[in-house]
Amino acid sequence: MVQQEILNRVFASLADPTRRDILVRLGAGPATISELTAPSGMSLTGMKKHVQALENAGLVVTRKVGRSRQCRLADAPLDDAMAWIAFYQRLWARRLDGLDAYLTLRPDRIDPKDRDT
Repeated sequence: MVQQEILNRVFASLADPTRRDILVRLGAGPATISELTAPSGMSLTGMKKHVQALENAGLVVTRKVGRSRQCRLADAPLDDAMAWIAFYQRLWARRLDGLDAYLTLRPDRIDPKDRDT
């Protein structure tokens, strides 16, 4: 159940375009909340809320550096999300391969070459 709660927080955070933009920016390296705020035109308070949501999901780690808060990526929850996605990707690939085989081998299948046009 804990794993599901973590995934719920990760996917909820990734659903927001502003938060995805923050993750993209942090992919280039650590940044302060002020540095994250500058290109977005958002208030510092609004950016803090987005960063806090990312931090609660475990996607971002922050630490106090002087008078500012430094943010950096934390990769563990993304690894969990990727594992979840990969599992379902393999599951659906197998199911679709099975459906393709079924449709191809059906005895009542009409070959497209034999259809009247």
